Amino acid sequence: MGSTVRKSIGPSRLGELDGFGNRISRLGVNFAVSDAEGELVLVCECGRFKSSTKQLAEWSRQVLDQNSPTTESDEAGTPVRRFAGDNGGLAVALRSARLGNKPQEIVAAALIDLGDTAPSLAGNAAIKTADTDPVRADGEYFAEMLRLLAEKFQAETKAEKQIEQVSTELAQTYEELVLLHKLSTNMKVTEADSNFLQMACDSLTEIVYVEGIAILLEKTINDAQQWVIAAGSGLIDMDEQAAVILQCRLAEQISRGKEALLDSEVDSAFDYEWPHRVKNIIAVPLFGKEEAEPHFAGITQNGNRIIGLMVAINRIGKQDFDSTDIKLFNSVACGCAVFIENGRLFKDLKELFIGSLKALTSSIDAKDKYTHGHSERVAYISRWIAERLCDKEPLEEEQIHRIYLAGLLHDIGKIGIDESVLRKTGKLTDQEFACIRKHPSIGAGILREIKQMHDIVPGALSHHERADGRGYPDGLTGEQIPLAGKIVQLADSFDAMTSRRTYRDAMSVEKALEEIERGLGTQFDEKIGRIFLESDVYRLWNTIRDGFSEVYGSRDPKEYGTAAVGTLIG
Repeated sequence: MGSTVRKSIGPSRLGELDGFGNRISRLGVNFAVSDAEGELVLVCECGRFKSSTKQLAEWSRQVLDQNSPTTESDEAGTPVRRFAGDNGGLAVALRSARLGNKPQEIVAAALIDLGDTAPSLAGNAAIKTADTDPVRADGEYFAEMLRLLAEKFQAETKAEKQIEQVSTELAQTYEELVLLHKLSTNMKVTEADSNFLQMACDSLTEIVYVEGIAILLEKTINDAQQWVIAAGSGLIDMDEQAAVILQCRLAEQISRGKEALLDSEVDSAFDYEWPHRVKNIIAVPLFGKEEAEPHFAGITQNGNRIIGLMVAINRIGKQDFDSTDIKLFNSVACGCAVFIENGRLFKDLKELFIGSLKALTSSIDAKDKYTHGHSERVAYISRWIAERLCDKEPLEEEQIHRIYLAGLLHDIGKIGIDESVLRKTGKLTDQEFACIRKHPSIGAGILREIKQMHDIVPGALSHHERADGRGYPDGLTGEQIPLAGKIVQLADSFDAMTSRRTYRDAMSVEKALEEIERGLGTQFDEKIGRIFLESDVYRLWNTIRDGFSEVYGSRDPKEYGTAAVGTLIG
């Protein structure tokens, strides 16, 4: 019967040893197991005799002594100890498997107490031979059983450790794949660089524990190139001089064919001098395709250059950063570099788009020298009104952007109107006026052909509608008129009144405001008109008159136009 006390040996291994002991005890011997400290954790007795626990403990201590000179080894190399002659006891050390450079460890000892087995086993035909002494044969058979048990134990512990190691590596790989998937799914060109890079740092440190991590980017500040920390966490601090030194050292390692800068004092002295609190450090590059001066140190042979770097200090849980960390850091850094590069390309695309739109509207304004700059001014005034409306009721930023673009493109339909009509100095005939009235519909038709412009169509189409229904092209009234149409209509009218035309001089701001006040509820929407009249119109007027040289707010018109276009193509 097996009596077990589970200590240093795992439950599954102890269960198997218990089963082995119960089977072998049927052959008239006792079986026992001790842990690595020599304490008995399992005893299986045959019932024919009782073993001395003191003697079993003494045998186990002797076999656990790896330096014992009396330990002998069988042909397979598994040492077996014999006690009190062939008819006393047998013992074998149960060892863990050797994985990599890790040494084997003795985790237990297995013992067989033969007792007085000569009379009973001599007549056992299953193990008796004609030419061999029965007692001697019995000892050899039981010794062979222990050898096989020890080899099986070692093989099984090796398999367990290999499975555990593979499981750990798979879990690590899974976490790394989840991290890279998270980076790819959050790689939206409309996302701010700082948000994405901070998410990358935070996610990486959930897998690789470090004291500090940071991403540095090269920025143009006051017309000079500087390295600044764009994201990071933990105990890391780096001024401009330290950042330049780190970038130069990383560039030096990359030029030598290395994937990263890796430095520590674990196996040897530091390659470079670092602040005293740095025990080990890793830095990997963020490569970009931006043009650089020929003397720039970060240029690589394939034409890319280091536009940023990711650095971490003081690995936690391991002595140093290793090749696995290098691969993971490089993968994350590559994702960050792609995000930054995509953001730069997206910015170029937005600037190209807004530049094309402004060129188009400027070409329309150029048909009449008296309306030069009209479209851009209407766009800016429309934005002004929308932002002040936002102070009184919820209005999404994207909606403000669309109102700005509706103001910029409101007259695009004039591309289909004959120049002689647009430039006529005298009174228009009914037929000519009917031709002019078509330009909102023509403009809407043009914009509808561009998928990204669908949300701009209502504002462009309805910018000549009136609150009293006497506008065109559809004679809409009150709330039938889209919000963008109400705003652009007021902005268009204010700029028209304050601009010189072929048939009249420009009104003063005071006179234009009086006309708007008089037209509230008939020509202009009451609420939109009141919001405009209560705003700082004179500051708006000064900004427009000075060619937008004074910026009211955080963005100038060019930057705002680029941001507005982002809502269309983002």
